[in-house]
Amino acid sequence: MADTDRIPTNLRTLLILEVLGKSDRAMTATEINEHLGLPKQTVHRLCTTLENNGFITRQGNSKRFHTARRLRELGAGLLYNSRSHILRHQILTNIAREVHETVNFVVPEDSGMNYLDRVETDWPFRIQLPVGTHVPFHCTASGKCFMASLSPRNRRAFVATLNLEQLTSATLVTPESLLAELYEIADLGYSLDQEEFMEGMVAIAVPVTDSAGRFVAALAYHGPTQRLSIPQMITRKNMLQDAAAQLSESLYD
Repeated sequence: MADTDRIPTNLRTLLILEVLGKSDRAMTATEINEHLGLPKQTVHRLCTTLENNGFITRQGNSKRFHTARRLRELGAGLLYNSRSHILRHQILTNIAREVHETVNFVVPEDSGMNYLDRVETDWPFRIQLPVGTHVPFHCTASGKCFMASLSPRNRRAFVATLNLEQLTSATLVTPESLLAELYEIADLGYSLDQEEFMEGMVAIAVPVTDSAGRFVAALAYHGPTQRLSIPQMITRKNMLQDAAAQLSESLYD
């Protein structure tokens, strides 16, 4: 990057975050600086400051950094409060009218998948998972949709860190069974929750990607087994996929 001496310090911090945000892997300060060409001491110092304030974090005990909770919350907040939130909510409303069930826009966070936006079904009998709810990765359609978007190597590493708690008799509780399903999900382009998180509830999710094809959220809907079946949801998957394409185009193009 030319004229690095003229770049204000606050902008240098943003450029570091931009490089990390575009990367699909954790990076060392030296690797980050390969994109910026700033003084090495400056990049190391700014990375330490960002780490100390919770915007980036190290990958285990390594020198590699990736985005942390505060930065993800900042991104989610900017997205939520922008004009794109209105358009996103309208797309969710449209798909909810088609499937007649609760539709969710779900993003990954440290503690699981977070319900960032939703449109409730108008059925009096519904399963309440309000905005802000966190649900596990391993036994939800949205969580498995996210994990399936990772590279096979990162997928295995991620699954190895999870507590595969058995919440129902259908929950996948071994890394081998979960990884096998994630492989199928990556091939199919959608994921299912077959009463794995909550008995009597099923769900389906598809990925929403940015302009570079990277996973940013899951678009999902769920409902009780009394009126919703797995085959029925699979026949409607194109509705979700079309809506996810609309979201990607409207939010990131």
